[in-house]
Amino acid sequence: MDEVRDNREGSRFEIVRDGLLSVLQYRRRANDIVLIHTEVPEALRGQGIASLLAHAALTAARAEGLAVVVVCPFVRAYLRRHPEMSM
Repeated sequence: MDEVRDNREGSRFEIVRDGLLSVLQYRRRANDIVLIHTEVPEALRGQGIASLLAHAALTAARAEGLAVVVVCPFVRAYLRRHPEMSM
């Protein structure tokens, strides 16, 4: 199972698979988190990694009581497919 790491110093959620780094970049503010951009290397696309990153970010925001501002088109699409993750 892939471990999603919240790299706060890098302002991104990360997964390393097969030595390749996938990220969901964010900006934390006082009361919210802005989900900016998801990037998965071409060799890993279609394996659900971006969904794992989106789920982890939304779960973390909920746990911390942060509002979510979605800029990333992938996360926006993820929320349409998983409305239960909306806050």
